[in-house]
Order: sequence, then structure tokens, then C-alpha cells
Amino acid sequence: MRLVRFQVRNFRSVEDSGWLEVDDVTALIGVNESGKTNLLLPLWKLNPAREGAIEPTSDFPKPKFGEIRADPGAYWFIEAEFTLDEIAARVAELSGLPLTGGSAVRVRRFYDGHYDLHFPEHAPVTTITAQELGGMLGQARALIAEVMPLRDEGEVYNAVLGEIDALMAALGDGAPRDAAALAEMRARIMAALPETPDAQSALVPRVHDLAAGLVRAQSALEAVPPHGRAGVLEAILSALPKFVYYSNYGNLDSEIYLPHVVENLEREDLGSKEAAKARTLRVLFGFVRLSAQEILDLGSDVLKPAPAEPRKSGWFGRAQKQPDEKDLEKIAEQKRTRSILLQSAGTDLTRSFRDWWQQGDYRFRFEADGNFFRIWVADSRRPAEVELENRSTGLQWFLSFYLVFLVESKGAHRDAVLLLDEPGVSLHPLAQRDLSAFFEQLGRTNQLIYTSHSPFLVEADRLDRARKVFVAPDGTTKVTSTLGGSEGTDTQKGAAYAVQSALNLGVAEGLLPECCPVLVEDRSDQHYLAAIKTLLIASRRLAPEREMVFAPAGGTRTAHVIAGILTGREETLPRVLLDGDEAGQAAAQALRDGIYAADADRVLDIAALVDMDGAAIEDLFPRAFLAEEMDRIERTPEVRLLDIVKPDRPFAPQVADWAASQGLTLGAHWQTDLSLRVKRRALQLGPNGFDDAVLDGWAAVFARLAP
Repeated sequence: MRLVRFQVRNFRSVEDSGWLEVDDVTALIGVNESGKTNLLLPLWKLNPAREGAIEPTSDFPKPKFGEIRADPGAYWFIEAEFTLDEIAARVAELSGLPLTGGSAVRVRRFYDGHYDLHFPEHAPVTTITAQELGGMLGQARALIAEVMPLRDEGEVYNAVLGEIDALMAALGDGAPRDAAALAEMRARIMAALPETPDAQSALVPRVHDLAAGLVRAQSALEAVPPHGRAGVLEAILSALPKFVYYSNYGNLDSEIYLPHVVENLEREDLGSKEAAKARTLRVLFGFVRLSAQEILDLGSDVLKPAPAEPRKSGWFGRAQKQPDEKDLEKIAEQKRTRSILLQSAGTDLTRSFRDWWQQGDYRFRFEADGNFFRIWVADSRRPAEVELENRSTGLQWFLSFYLVFLVESKGAHRDAVLLLDEPGVSLHPLAQRDLSAFFEQLGRTNQLIYTSHSPFLVEADRLDRARKVFVAPDGTTKVTSTLGGSEGTDTQKGAAYAVQSALNLGVAEGLLPECCPVLVEDRSDQHYLAAIKTLLIASRRLAPEREMVFAPAGGTRTAHVIAGILTGREETLPRVLLDGDEAGQAAAQALRDGIYAADADRVLDIAALVDMDGAAIEDLFPRAFLAEEMDRIERTPEVRLLDIVKPDRPFAPQVADWAASQGLTLGAHWQTDLSLRVKRRALQLGPNGFDDAVLDGWAAVFARLAP
């Protein structure tokens, strides 16, 4: 099962977070005390891998503490939506629903610990429409009206028809009826029949047929919903991914006292700091392929237990035996084995760690000396070995983090959802960038959600995975995927500032001589082109000599200002790619008449590149692909955009026409929202999800953008 989104309610500072969509890697960005942790903790407590108990005095929101304490089973604090994936067939069999791997299930946990669930695509039917019920009554009335009543059934005949007419007239209000209303209707109709009807009556059987039809309809409305059937909840909970929460990462020490480690690894009463360090040490020794006890044993100078009556010596009266020649050979062989294993482990760590830490070419060596285990570090700039404890805090943190998450995500926590609270706060900005790349690797095996206030842990070209967390004017925690805009009373816009800084860093990269900046109109264009670039590189249709960075100008009016700022160190103006609408054409002409007068060919117009009047950047994608994603955003219209979209017309005007015809009011940021969905979907499909003609067309456009 894969986590799709979640919402938190009535948990600490969170009153109602609303739905928070997640990806393989999701960043919760906010200032200190904004409540980021209060979004991770309830998700962890949905199904914790370890610990994670509900703590009323900490978890209940203080304004509602009394009422929740009085009835904890009435309050849920976390609801998460998952795709069923490989358990879909089993759940479909148990629930009786036509479920597939992509079907959704929502799981809630309540403060008394119990769970409930439902399938949002298959809502239970609890009412029948007035139209459907009227049709049932009308059909039954027609059949009853055809009957020739017996001589003494005239009053009964008229009473039955009159009751049916009265019920049908009441349905004129158009309101649906529930099971109780159907039971009342049946009772009224049956009350019109005599207690002992004539056995020869043709009227009574038809009235009974109508009553039986109402009973069947009532039973359907009262049926046990799919999520309440035997075995469904158990099957879902058994397949629910575990949630692993980390806030203390347990930095390694350079000198480790092995007897103390052996003792701590067996204890269950350690404090959080010592427990985190013990976890890191357990992973470290797993990487070395030796336990702390084995390292001690292999380095021991004693092989055999003492004889029954040994000679006593030494301060502690320990049994002593003078080792013979064979004993000495065994002791030497054990120590040599330990030395080889530690040397091999150091080589393995050096090789694998180099892929993740780009701040130096580090070499690690493990050494065991008596009861002590040491980690030595050297690099190309400082070849002399130094104890790990005397290297930077950032290196210590990253090495500890690397060991824990790389090993645990492939072992006990494989397929778990990792929740990381403020990782990498002690790292240099460049190292935080490396950490962000490390998250991408972890996201291949584990979904990952992390909190941060650092712009260096927010990728400028992956803003679609960032969520802004802030404190609303009422003091509660709010979260949104809209990264700009108001943050309550926070005039500094703290969360948005981190995101804007990340974006500024992305733009700044375009100033570097090794980068090729391309100016586009807005963020949606940036998302589309970043996705296309990734797909072209993956399909080997693009191998840029320099990194291509797409910098949004924030609209056509500021394009000339941003173009001037993005001028590189060689004073070369960046290429500009604008939409083919009127505003884009006007901006392009202004640039050619102004600062691009001598470089007019560097101002490109997408309409000319794709040979379509009025085309915009999104028209580089197939119109049907765009329409399918738009239909997922707007689910209410009777006519799907996919059914009417034209492949040879610009997409945006078609959306406007469709929305007007369906009575839709599109959001102010619908184009940005669409671009994020398209980017995410395109990257999930990969280049094999698009025709060669589409990929070749993209390659032709990017050939014009290359330096």
C-alpha cells in the first residue's frame, strides 16, 4: 500500500490540517514553532514501527482536553489515504467491491486506539431517490389497477390505490428516502389490507408483491457497508505500511567502549539520546558484519575456560592459564581475522559513502584495540588520519544518518514510510544539498516526509513536493501546497521565505558560467520544461554540455528585468522562451527592440517552434495528456475535457471554453496546479510513456534552447 495523502485533526496545535498530498519525497517547510512536528507525529502514530503510543496529556489539544478525555473513541486524530496495490484482489473478495490496485482506501485512527476505514470511490448507498421510488410505486399501482376486485373488496381496492396515490404525491418534494421511510410506506400499504384476506383475491398478491419490493429496497439500504464486512479491516491493517519517526539521529563517537556498547544494546530503558546512539551503533556493527561482543571475543587473549582448580593470580583473582603454542596461533588467527574484516568494512564504507557525500574524498578505517573500537578518517586534502570526533559535526551527522537510513531502509524498515524531523540542521548548505539528493535515493525504496526550515533542503526544480506550514491567526497550525500568499499574522512570511530563497538559489545557479539559464514566463512553464528536460535526458535525446536552468520571470512585464539580472559573467544574455499569446508576443518584441537588439535570435516564441498560433509552453505536451490531468482536478462536470479536447488547438483556451460550458469557476492558480500534476505524472511514466514523435518534437525545441 502506498500513502497518497493524509489529514490531521484535533492533535496538539493542529485543529484541522485539511488534506496534505504526499509524493515519494515530501518536504514540510515552516519556521520554528509552526507545528511541523505536530503533522508528523500523528501520522507516525497511525501505525508506528516501534513506540508511538498515544499520550493524552501531550497529544490532546488543550482547548478540547476535557471533552476528548471523556470520550476518546469519538475523536479521530489522523486519516490517511492509500492505494491498495497488491492486496486489492483480497480486499475485493472480502468487501464485494470491484477494487483494483489503484483503488483508494482511507484509514482513520481514534484516540482510544481503534481504527475505521472506508473506500471513497465506493460510497455506501443509504437512500433511494424520489424518482426511483416513484417509478416502483407507479408500476405497482398500474398492476393493481388492472385487477378485478372481489365483490366485497371494493373498499380495500380503493384504500390501497388511495394510499399509493398519497405516497406518490408526497414524493413530489423530490427528497430521497431512507430505509426507515421505506418501512413506513410498506406499513401504510399493508394496513389497507384486511386482517384475513379472501384466498381467491387477485388484489392481495399484487399488494404483497409491492410490499416485498419495498422490503428488498429497504434491505439494500441497510446492508453492511463494504468496509464493515468480516475480514476487511484486518486485511487492510495487516498490509498498512509502518511509519518510522526520527528526531534524534545518534551521532557516532570516534572512540567506542565496547563493553558499554554490549550492555546498552541489551537494555530497553535508555533515554532517547542514548537509544538513538545505540541504534546507530547497531547499524554500524551490522555494516562491519561483526557484533560488539564478537569484536571483543576475537581480540581476547584467553581461549579456554580455566581448569577446575586453577592457580589464582591478579588483583581480581581471575583464573589464569599460560597459553601454549597452539593457543597463541589461534589467538593470532582470531586477531588477524578481526583486522581483515574491519579493513574490508572500512573499504566498503569508503566506496559507498563517496556516492553521497560530495564535500570531500573521505577514507574510513576501523580499528579495534582491546576494549575500544575507533573510527579514523582521512581525505585527499588532509591525508593524515584523524579520529571521527575531531572532524566536522556535519560529517559526523551525515555518516551516522547515512548508515542508519541506508541500512534500515533496506532491512527492517523496507517499504516503511520514513518521517524525519529537522534532518541535517548541522550541515553546511552544500552538504544539505547532498542530503536532499540522498533523500531521492531513499525515496526509491521508502516514501519519505521531512520537516525543515532550510532553503537548501528545498530543491528549486522540485517545489511540487514542498508544503508550507504556518500558524494561522487563531493560533492553530495550517498546511498548504500554495507556497506563496498570507501566513496569518506572520508579516515575515517565514515559510514562504524559505521557499522563495530556494527559488532564488535556483535562479542564482543560472548565473554560474557552467549553467545555461533559460528565462520563461512563470512557474508552470518551469515545471513543464524541467519535466521534459528530465525525460529527454533519460531517453538519451538530450545531453546538454551545461546544466539548463529554467528561471521564471513572474510574467511578461518583468521579463526584461530578469533577463538583465540573468546575464552571465561573460555578459551573454540568456535565452528567453515565451508563450505565443498576445502578451507573450508583445514581450518578445519588446525584448528584441530593447536589450536583445543585437541578439534577437535568443528570444524564442513557442508558437513558432511548434507551428501553432497562440501556443503556450504546455502545448508541448499532447492535449489528451493535459486534459486527462485536468479532469482529475475538476471531477464534477458532466462532460469530460478529454472527450472534447482538440489536438490541433492551444490547450488553455479550450479549458476556458469547457469551464464556461460546464459552469465551472477555475481557481486563480489552476495552470500552476495543472503543471505540477502533469510534471509528476510525466516523470512517473518516464520517456516510454510518450510516443517517439512527441519526444522528437521536444528534442527539436531543446536544440534551440541549448547554448
